[in-house]
Amino acid sequence: MLTETRIRAARPGKKAVKLFDGGGLYLLLHPNGSKYWRLKYRHSGKEKTLALGVYPDVTLKLARQRRDDARKQIASGRDPAAERKAAKEETDPESFEAVAREWFAKFSLHWAASHSDKIIRRLERDLFPYLGTRPTRSITAPELLTVLRRIEARGTPETAHRALQNCGQIFRYAVATGRAERNPAGDLRGALAPTKETHYPSITEPKAVGELLRALSGYQGDLITRSALKLAPLVFVRPGELRRAEWAEIDLDKAEWRLPAEKMKARAPHVVPLSQQAVAILKELHPLTGTGRYVFPGLRSLSRPMSENTVNAALRRLGYDQHTLTGHGFRSMASTLLNEQGWNRDAIERQLAHGERDAVRAAYNYAEHLPVRRKMMQAWADYLDGLRCGAKVVPIHKRQA
Repeated sequence: MLTETRIRAARPGKKAVKLFDGGGLYLLLHPNGSKYWRLKYRHSGKEKTLALGVYPDVTLKLARQRRDDARKQIASGRDPAAERKAAKEETDPESFEAVAREWFAKFSLHWAASHSDKIIRRLERDLFPYLGTRPTRSITAPELLTVLRRIEARGTPETAHRALQNCGQIFRYAVATGRAERNPAGDLRGALAPTKETHYPSITEPKAVGELLRALSGYQGDLITRSALKLAPLVFVRPGELRRAEWAEIDLDKAEWRLPAEKMKARAPHVVPLSQQAVAILKELHPLTGTGRYVFPGLRSLSRPMSENTVNAALRRLGYDQHTLTGHGFRSMASTLLNEQGWNRDAIERQLAHGERDAVRAAYNYAEHLPVRRKMMQAWADYLDGLRCGAKVVPIHKRQA
């Protein structure tokens, strides 16, 4: 039997873990730390699973109550999962959940998968349980604020602000489609506690960068992880773009990596010129993973990319905690030092793949400044080599063409 103490003490591992309570009830603990209540049962000879909510919003006591209610349904010959599905299909088309799901289906086609996943999880966890069945036109600003304050109370003010932003988008869509007269989210401007602007921790002092690079080179883990660690500062793409890199996107002869639009945050294709050092790392790795799809496959399956926690976990083993450096911090490192060295700011921004607000300009600019970016990426790799070797590197601050 589970206890609240045991649940709070449970720590995530590299894969999802089931913590069983009794009567088919268990808590599914994901690697990212999220905890979902599930009920395993049989109906008509088939094993099924019913979602019972998310911990800690759904406490152990409430989860057991929901389990008992579901088991009463099963005992009477009813299938709780099927009934829930049927109820969703009969959802009032003017309810908040119906409007939100319609809005999400319409606009998520243009978002990165990771962004879409975060938004739908936020809606299903924080908003639908409290507002989902309410007619969209009848939801008031104080009612919405109560729901958002519940998110704040968890100690996640940033999530509360993002939820408010999503609600504003949903209500505007409801107004446009005739299912609401006004947007109550607009009345809540300034109602939530302000959030502090946060930046990904990074290392930008040259001597410390040199120490970091020596640590990365000396990493004693497997070759795949070591290669990812060594390549990260050379290409400074987003962590998700690095771990999902595919061999089909990389041309070692042309020394370039072309990422398709659907993989990019700004939804525009991106070119990464590869320095001689980056090509050497990839050539060393190719015999090991080159016959598969991913450059950095997962440790347990070659058909899936490396886990999102792998690089950060390796940095922790090297002594860099989450307040000192994360996989995303290599981007800040490159941006800071390249700007200090006087490289063309537009070329740096294009290499960082910072999104253009104008979609036409974004499509045109994906290869913009490519000649200077090739020169910059090789110079950057050479500069890092000098830092790693402990040489006193004096950057040229003359503005580059």
